[in-house]
Amino acid sequence: MATIYDLKPAFQNLLRPTVQNLARLGATPNQITYAALALSFIAGGAVALTHGALWTLLSIPAVMFVRMALNAIDGMLAKEHDMKSDAGAMLNEMSDVLSDAALYLPFALIGGVSALWVVLFVIMAILTEMAGVLGALIGGVRRYDGPMGKSDRAFVIGALSLALGLGVLPDGWFDAIMIIATLMGGWTVLRRSVRGLKS
Repeated sequence: MATIYDLKPAFQNLLRPTVQNLARLGATPNQITYAALALSFIAGGAVALTHGALWTLLSIPAVMFVRMALNAIDGMLAKEHDMKSDAGAMLNEMSDVLSDAALYLPFALIGGVSALWVVLFVIMAILTEMAGVLGALIGGVRRYDGPMGKSDRAFVIGALSLALGLGVLPDGWFDAIMIIATLMGGWTVLRRSVRGLKS
């Protein structure tokens, strides 16, 4: 099933000049990973502390885009500039889960939003990434199957944040979309698990 992750090669091509410049400057993949993690906690903290002030909600799509770019850059530095390490791989996987939690859980504090579905969405995100990593442990291949991978979750939250910030999201739609996204996350866990066992 198609997922936003399928656009990664084209996105990487756009970022390659930046990656090359960062490599020349001595930047490491772990530094980029920490920057993405810090950005996620700062943005999520702003949403939490303000209970979803408009300026924080409107900033989330940009934060998601920058985080996605940083996530691509750290991987490209590691793979294309001979900076791979086991510690870096572990940091990358753990920081992705922490970043998701830091960015998404604060939405549970926004008035009119069901905290239950936000929490379930985050739990499903964690299980999705766990299923992907276990695919590598069992079959030697890290699974990125959709339909609700990391990039897809970022798109959903970014779009919902923008709609909330602009005041164009009808009552109840946030929860409805979160329910659908959570169910799609469950489907993703199942697909990654089944394909991981078959690989």
